[in-house]
Amino acid sequence: MRKLCSEAEKIMTERFGKDTVIALATVEQEVPYVRKVNAYHEDGSLWIDNGHNNFDDENTIILCVELTDGLLLSHGTRYEF
Repeated sequence: MRKLCSEAEKIMTERFGKDTVIALATVEQEVPYVRKVNAYHEDGSLWIDNGHNNFDDENTIILCVELTDGLLLSHGTRYEF
């Protein structure tokens, strides 16, 4: 993974460095599914949970997504990583 430049890292932290809702898309048997999830950006990764953390519930999922490549747009500036 190419590191985010300091400006892109700053934007990611401003936008996603706190609990926020994002759309998470997955595909199963070529059928796309999109759902809203809570997420936050920290140390180059996106942490995702269902917003209702009950660690006694076997269905609770906390996911860490390592950003390997992407595109960030901010006020007409394009950041690729």
